[in-house]
Amino acid sequence: MIKKLSRSIREYKWAAIGAPLTMVGEVTMEVLIPLVMADLYDFGIKAQNMSVILAKSGQLVLYALLSLAFGVLSADLASKAATGFAKNLRHDMFYRVQDFSFANIDKFSTASIVTRLTSDVANLQMTFQMLIRMAIRCPMMLILAMVSAMGISVRLSLVYCVALPVLICGLVLLVPRVFRIFDRVFRTYDKLNNVVQENVHGIRVVKSFVREDKEIEKFTSISGSIYADFCKAERIMSLNTPIMQFCVYGCMIAISWIGAHLVVASGNDLSMGLTTGQLSSMFTYTTQILSSLMMLSMVFVMLTMSRAPMKRCCELLSEESTLTSPAENAVTEVADGSIDFENVSFRYSEKAQHRALKEVNLHIPSGSTIGILGGTGSSKTTLVQLIPRLYDVSEGSLKVGGVDVRQYDLNVLRDQVAMVLQKNTLFSGTIKENLRWGNPNATDEELVEACRQACADEFIQGFPKGYDTYIEQGGTNVSGGQKQRLCIARALLKKPKILILDDSTSAVDTATDAKIRQAFREAIPGTTKLIIAQRIASVQDADKILVLDNGTVVDFGTHAELLSRCAIYQEVYYSQQKGGDEACPL
Repeated sequence: MIKKLSRSIREYKWAAIGAPLTMVGEVTMEVLIPLVMADLYDFGIKAQNMSVILAKSGQLVLYALLSLAFGVLSADLASKAATGFAKNLRHDMFYRVQDFSFANIDKFSTASIVTRLTSDVANLQMTFQMLIRMAIRCPMMLILAMVSAMGISVRLSLVYCVALPVLICGLVLLVPRVFRIFDRVFRTYDKLNNVVQENVHGIRVVKSFVREDKEIEKFTSISGSIYADFCKAERIMSLNTPIMQFCVYGCMIAISWIGAHLVVASGNDLSMGLTTGQLSSMFTYTTQILSSLMMLSMVFVMLTMSRAPMKRCCELLSEESTLTSPAENAVTEVADGSIDFENVSFRYSEKAQHRALKEVNLHIPSGSTIGILGGTGSSKTTLVQLIPRLYDVSEGSLKVGGVDVRQYDLNVLRDQVAMVLQKNTLFSGTIKENLRWGNPNATDEELVEACRQACADEFIQGFPKGYDTYIEQGGTNVSGGQKQRLCIARALLKKPKILILDDSTSAVDTATDAKIRQAFREAIPGTTKLIIAQRIASVQDADKILVLDNGTVVDFGTHAELLSRCAIYQEVYYSQQKGGDEACPL
């Protein structure tokens, strides 16, 4: 995991290297200061030697300034390295998600991806900054302070050998318990984000069914679970402080007791043993050594907390797209809009026993208009999603322009297949900006023409700002029918060889639906058009109509042919004739 995440450091590697190096300089200065203080007291103040006092005071000032400079530089470099690492990690994860196929996306919930890109990365950023500073500072301070203390008095230094095992045992007992809790907390964060996302996205449904109290209760329950886990973890980790204080004050008492005896026994003479100045330095080293251990325990806590985010981020980075362009000799041109299904079957996963599509054989000539009908769950959408390789066929072969879709460069294939999905999506921005998703270089005249074909120009001109009208996120400030027509216009701007409309006129009235179909016949006669519809009126004038049932092709023919021989088609047609176009059982 560490190796994979470290690739995101990239251009900030020198800052990441410089931060611990300057931290070593800061620690060295801090360890030298107590030694200078001891000499200042023993050889300057006690002997009343002004030249020594001035020399040692200047030395103290120099070491203090150097320590400050090293500390500021280390903090600056660590901040740049950590924030740069987080920026690159978010970039790598987001770009990885953009390369995912639908099959990959199905493995991760939206809430989970958002959590990984936000709170998980923020957690790793803090951990990385702590690693290149505190994880270097603590061991260095511990080692240098121990060496300096042993240089003063090996006998007094043995006190630390008693305190260290106590602190280490405390860490060994606390950290595993805390890790299990934090691992559970970060999984719960996914649930929390999912609840918030569902509630905000479906706020109109929540209010219309008066379910605010239920949603609040659901949110409160999950939020309370996170609160309880964090409190439990903090209670466990809070035991680290009294253990630390017990060791610090215990060492202070032991050093004071033993040190005082040594100073008295030596007559405060350096040549005979311990001096008062050296004893005061030992107190400083005691604080440095044990505080280093306490900070080291915090590093372990942060590593414990970040282990789960590291794993989750690596899962996203390690996920390989199930769909890729051919490594060599990829086809870069789609000859025409002909489509051939040759014994095609499809499963949503390799482990799935149920086949969503079963042995489909179809030939669709270029430029033809094909209607697709079928009941709910008959795999209409699944069928058309195979054409632009949003999924790959499990068995058989699917050809576009006479070439297997797996031989095309993905961008080339999808650029020639425009698809208006069942769930229409608009992005925050102006109408022009949304339309230019279909063609970034489209002129204003081309935008207007596409909108006229999709019967969208009329309502757009009715807005005060026309095509510069701002669309809110998700298109919440336009109606369902308006959103559908804008999405159709966006697809037309691609000037594709294949146009797929997945129930994309369900929210418009029958008259507008008829105008859109007429515009298709007149404006894009050479484009192959696949129209999934609930209303037979929307597809009855198509060249041929495909009837699906439970992933199997039931029949394929013209409106008249199906009306004479296909029982499913007859049932739907007569039910709609009796109940009107809106009374459709599909």
